[in-house]
Amino acid sequence: MDRTELARRIFADDTFATQQTGIKIDTVDSDSCICSLAVDARHRNAKGAVMGGVLFTLADFAFAVAANSEALSPEQNTEEPLLEWVSSSSTIHFINAVKGDVLSASASCIKKGRLQALYQITITDNRGTKVALITTTGTRVQKK
Repeated sequence: MDRTELARRIFADDTFATQQTGIKIDTVDSDSCICSLAVDARHRNAKGAVMGGVLFTLADFAFAVAANSEALSPEQNTEEPLLEWVSSSSTIHFINAVKGDVLSASASCIKKGRLQALYQITITDNRGTKVALITTTGTRVQKK
């Protein structure tokens, strides 16, 4: 099973992101990933715009997948990968309104240390509009 398929299996348990919101994992590589979301009525506010919380959820989920991607490596040979990176703070910049009907979040590592990591997530729509830029600091939680 490759890293992307393993990520889809493991993160299926993240029911808010995957089932309630509808986020999909497109590709996973070492310390990076792309996740997408088909926008529908449940993602819109009273004015018809995509809610900021939807964009934040997409970014937060992309961070989680990317930051934990090393544990999802097929070479790890573990039945249940240890997901040990969690977000400890995020800053989101809403750049433009969503114009398309599919969002894509590209998460990549800027720097990763033993206990902290910094990721950048860029959200664009399928019309090429850059919608949001997010920086997330991650913290490695203690193994149990």
